[in-house]
Amino acid sequence: MSPPQLTSPPLPRRNFFQNVMFAGGSDSPYAKAMRGQITLSQLFSEMEEGCRQHASASGIVLPPTFSVARAFEEMAAEGTVNAPLLRAARVLRRNGFKTCVLTNNWVDDSAGRLFTATLMNLLHRHFDLVIESCRLGARKPDPQIYTYALDALRAKPQEVILLDDIGENLKPAREMGMATVLVRDTETVLKELEELSGVQLLTQEEPLPTACDPSDVTHGYVPIRPGVQLHFVEMGHGPVVCLCHGFPESWLSWRYQIPALADAGFRVIALEMKGYGESTAPPDIKEYSQEQICKGIPQTVLVGHDWGGAVVWNMALFYPERVRAVASLNTPYRPADPAVDIVEKIKTYPTFDYQLYFQEPGVAEAELEKDIGRTLKVLIRSTRREVGSAVPFLAGGLLVGFPEPPPASKILAGPELQYYIQRFEKSGFSGPLNWYRNMRPNWRWALSAKDRKITMPALMVTAGKDVVLHPSMSKGMEEWIRGHHLIRGGRPAVLNRILVEWLGGLPPDTPLPKIARL
Repeated sequence: MSPPQLTSPPLPRRNFFQNVMFAGGSDSPYAKAMRGQITLSQLFSEMEEGCRQHASASGIVLPPTFSVARAFEEMAAEGTVNAPLLRAARVLRRNGFKTCVLTNNWVDDSAGRLFTATLMNLLHRHFDLVIESCRLGARKPDPQIYTYALDALRAKPQEVILLDDIGENLKPAREMGMATVLVRDTETVLKELEELSGVQLLTQEEPLPTACDPSDVTHGYVPIRPGVQLHFVEMGHGPVVCLCHGFPESWLSWRYQIPALADAGFRVIALEMKGYGESTAPPDIKEYSQEQICKGIPQTVLVGHDWGGAVVWNMALFYPERVRAVASLNTPYRPADPAVDIVEKIKTYPTFDYQLYFQEPGVAEAELEKDIGRTLKVLIRSTRREVGSAVPFLAGGLLVGFPEPPPASKILAGPELQYYIQRFEKSGFSGPLNWYRNMRPNWRWALSAKDRKITMPALMVTAGKDVVLHPSMSKGMEEWIRGHHLIRGGRPAVLNRILVEWLGGLPPDTPLPKIARL
């Protein structure tokens, strides 16, 4: 007699999940969740019950650890954003195309809802329109969702290119007259998209990152003292990173960094510095000394450019308890030299002649405010050319020698230029120029810290084309800055990668001590 055979009940097959999730067609748990009729946690409950019924009917034994919620979490953890397609969407937007995402998604009330929120925020930042099936009550491939998208975009079907990785979702769009692309591999999709759009997408040159629009960010004000406040914008959630701009700029000069840092998991606060735009512009020149400016900066990671770079280095020196880490773009750190008066020292550097021109109140203002658009086109150029190095000021001023009208700036044009013009029409140039009129107060303040070192994590990013703050000026910084990294930056996308990598490598915040209530 042969021994009895020991057999185990079959385990769930690969398509077990799909059979349960899609059972019932348009009334399936999945379809109801996509239309927003049930939430994700309700979907989990219905699927848990459906899986147990289906397993019992099929003679399948579910593992003791079986969990629909855990299976969804694992799928979400494996999901990634297709970066090349995201870049292609940016290029298309810059070439006049409207971009839209049609997403089949649910109302997420699960433990992993932060992932959904982060993903949706990212999509909203990078596309003109995001249509969520759970908000509309219709899902792909229901024709209603495509009709809604056409109306929202004010487009005809013949003007639309639709991409999807599920062929069933393309069929109704194609029947309506849209051009369709089935997403298989990225390179093939980009080739098809190039042919249909006429826009070059397969290029080695990295496109500009997504820029934020003033209407897409949260605006706020932080009081410094009675009667003085700073305007700021913010985006994202997570550890705080504070961005400080330079001259003659605005918080909008960080427009390519704000979305990228927010996407990387940071709460980004871009200050509009004292004297600029909607921030208070006190008339007293002393208000713009570095000692006064630094009194209004909160505890955070600080990133500064130009004058903003000087601010963040001084914050690290004088208020280290408020600075988790510090990064400067273009502006190197040098301790004050007690042997030479700062004004006399400036006079030995021809590239800094413009700073001497700025000293007499009213003189530079009259020139710069005469035609603010022309001023900004001349001063903000891709070479960072601060024009005093090319034209003697005895010839009549900062803008002398430039054509009339000046050529368009490659880095500040269109809506961004108009926004800058509006800001400087509001604030004028007196506040921004007053930053330069505190040479000796800044020098004397810095002398009190000349023997200190900067001990927190620090990053210095240089730009080879800056003819004023040349990279060679950063040599020797390691003598005064511990944990200092010197990196040559370039285009906005390169700078974003540098900042995100550096910020991601910072040590975590130490827990705050508990302070008993008095």
